[in-house]
Amino acid sequence: MRKWMMGASLALVLGFTACNNDDDNLNADKSVEATFENDAEGWSGELADYSTSMDSTVTEFSFKREALPAPLDVKKKALRIQSHNRSDDMFMFLKKKVTGLDPNKTYNVTFEIDLGTQYPTNSVGIGGSPGTSVYLKAGASSKEPVKVAKDGFYGFSLDKGNQATGGKDLILVGNVSNGTADSVVHKLVKHTTATKPLAVKPNEKGELWLCVGTDSGFEGLTVLYYDRIKAIIK
Repeated sequence: MRKWMMGASLALVLGFTACNNDDDNLNADKSVEATFENDAEGWSGELADYSTSMDSTVTEFSFKREALPAPLDVKKKALRIQSHNRSDDMFMFLKKKVTGLDPNKTYNVTFEIDLGTQYPTNSVGIGGSPGTSVYLKAGASSKEPVKVAKDGFYGFSLDKGNQATGGKDLILVGNVSNGTADSVVHKLVKHTTATKPLAVKPNEKGELWLCVGTDSGFEGLTVLYYDRIKAIIK
């Protein structure tokens, strides 16, 4: 049997530049930050890139808000998302709508994401590493990111590229490895793409959809905790 190791956590950062304001309805540059201590703050989770004939129970998809696992701060809440990749290439993602933007302006969007994960850098698994073969992506679009049924397959509505390659709407941030050889112990690791802003124009209503997700080449169960997501739009 091929072995795979489990290990710490990951945090990621994609940069925005904006005003620090909790109101998502502003006619100005803004930052949208969620720590999920009280609720999901408008973020929801979905799964794409699998056969429409696949029994939904075998994907083991779950999305909910719960406490961080030990040894992280168990008093803090996060968005927990999981799925079992049984299609060689599964994409699980979070999304949130932002309103009150200028529909005639093109914005630069960046993210900061604190992601808890238990998969070490040198882990090995079926099809690929549970750490380095699960690729973290983030982006924004004037269109809502959704799974789309076509030709017996649930695809993804935006251009995210494929696994290690980013796309027009979502860029590659990194992977979900924790950067250590530790197994089982969760950690939070920060990544940044503040130097790689994504240019996006809102729709005619002044709306943008934010999206973060993981494109998996590991054919097993992936469980991740989004502890903090901040998007800066300017």
